[in-house]
Amino acid sequence: MKFRFEGDVSDLMPGVRLLLPELGVELGEDGVPLRVELSEGDLEVGREPSHAYIRYGQKHQFFRGFGLLIQHSRKGETFHIHEKQQFDQVGPMFDLSRNAVLTVDSFKVMLNKLALMGMNTVMLYMEDTYKIEGEPYFGYMRGRYSQDELKEIDDYAHQFGIEAFPSIQTLAHLEEFLKWEPVNHYRDTKGALLVGSEQTDSLIERMIEAASAPFRSKKIHIGMDEAEELGRGKYLDLNGYENRFNIMVSHLNKVLAAVRQRGLKPMMWSDMFLKLASGGGGDAAYYDKETSIPEEMARQIPKDVDMVYWDYVHMEPEDYEKVIANHRPLGCNLVFAGAVWIFNTFGVNYGLSLNASDVALQVCKQEGIREVYATMWGDDGNEGNPFAALLGLQLYAEHAYSEQKPTQDQLKERVKFCTGIEMDTFLLLKDLDEIPGQERNNAKQSNPSKFLLYQDVLLGLFDKQIEGLDLANHYAELEHRIHNQRNKDAELDYLFEMPEKLSAVLKRKSEIGIVLKRSYDAKDHDTLKHIAANVLPAIAKAVHELRAAHRTQWHRMFKPFGWEVIDIRYGGVINRLDTASFRILDYVEGRISRIEELEQERLVYSSTNRFNHKGVGWCSYYFRMASPNAFYHVLNPF
Repeated sequence: MKFRFEGDVSDLMPGVRLLLPELGVELGEDGVPLRVELSEGDLEVGREPSHAYIRYGQKHQFFRGFGLLIQHSRKGETFHIHEKQQFDQVGPMFDLSRNAVLTVDSFKVMLNKLALMGMNTVMLYMEDTYKIEGEPYFGYMRGRYSQDELKEIDDYAHQFGIEAFPSIQTLAHLEEFLKWEPVNHYRDTKGALLVGSEQTDSLIERMIEAASAPFRSKKIHIGMDEAEELGRGKYLDLNGYENRFNIMVSHLNKVLAAVRQRGLKPMMWSDMFLKLASGGGGDAAYYDKETSIPEEMARQIPKDVDMVYWDYVHMEPEDYEKVIANHRPLGCNLVFAGAVWIFNTFGVNYGLSLNASDVALQVCKQEGIREVYATMWGDDGNEGNPFAALLGLQLYAEHAYSEQKPTQDQLKERVKFCTGIEMDTFLLLKDLDEIPGQERNNAKQSNPSKFLLYQDVLLGLFDKQIEGLDLANHYAELEHRIHNQRNKDAELDYLFEMPEKLSAVLKRKSEIGIVLKRSYDAKDHDTLKHIAANVLPAIAKAVHELRAAHRTQWHRMFKPFGWEVIDIRYGGVINRLDTASFRILDYVEGRISRIEELEQERLVYSSTNRFNHKGVGWCSYYFRMASPNAFYHVLNPF
């Protein structure tokens, strides 16, 4: 396919040249005439037998339009597409703080996809993964970005009309910086800064300067979410009890002064204000439909900071409508952040992500919210990755250009064009967690792909949760489906190597603890010996192959820092399999009289389980999956 541009495209050509090889398109004098013009705001794309046209209002719209033109031209048809952008800004938020820091090259690959989708903003969530002069422990050994790297990302995004900007933390969620003994003068609690301190105020000034300087954008997200510990640590010792709302507002005003001084436009997570208005209570209070902001509280909250309402789980429009209404008394511009669920799993919870996003984005349109983001958190080490979430990001993009919900056919065609991967292939990733016994769409966020890999086969902490579900067959079928669905010629096919290998592990490992316990109780020494000599070594071999695939994937998209965490976890699985074989052989060969671990009764792991129709369970932390004996004490970490 070849085109010849007509019109002034000088500002567009750098981005066009970046996409041409990916799209298989050429430019030349003998190409189809493509008239490019500015519109009054909408996007119009069309093809006639003798010519084509793109009319766009903003730069990023052109690249969506260019993609639509090529996508539909491949069908050999004439067409006219007219789209009205529903959100002023739409894009992803990349979690670059929980081990997996995207390389600059990997970021560029992602930005190519986002450009074709029509995204026009991207938020970089960096707790401590950017460099601050004079703070050597800030992001130390964590893969922090240099100023030059952030500028290179910003420059690349700008070629597509995509606004990149930083999201930082200026209050809590700073555990990875505050863990270092040499910076304990900044610490109130393990994750929260000591507010009211001159040293902290100076640090925040330098945070804001370092994070914002590489970007063209004047936007900055200053964080401040989930600061439940605020004023309850060293601050309390130094100042005595003080109302947390007053501490919060005082600190916010100091942060905003530093932001205003630099001419920046701030936003922050809104949850702490709603939680404080309800008297505390964590996330349940945030989503409480009865929460109301007292007038006195609302009056003290600065109005020149956008409030970001985050909601990742609700499926009913009224849930969003009510919480949006609860935000209105704050008097601030409201921004929405949903999610594509790559958190705490090897897969993607697309059942929840797509359905919740569909509802949330439609409500945002109706409520006049003009800015939306898709978060992709990397909780507990980040076994997942944002490229696996591209189907979810595509849904955000299609919502952004459609007054109504996009159809499944539209989403299917667009994601295949923009990413090279079939929608059905992306959806296979949900079945790593959406297993038999699960409630529909995995609405309780069960993550068996993770806890069944990491749990110890002798201890079987999660065995009761999955007893009788025939997971061996489920994962064997999933391995086969992933293998058959893959397209080796696709640029992103490598994303599915690890899920295929994980399925190969879990078809063997998911139920082995149940078989072990049953065989031990029945004193079936022959089966136990077979497991020790054959089955567990075969599982270990499959884990070796999974680790190798995961390592290749990680180093292809992320900086090396953080991989050591996952490497150690794989080593733990393999070593415990070896110890299990050792213990079982000692028993069946008469060197010990019993295996104490297998003597223990198996209990359900949590009150959320399939026996009460709440899914097969969720666990947030690796160390809790691996052992009940991990001890985590932070009162005096030094």
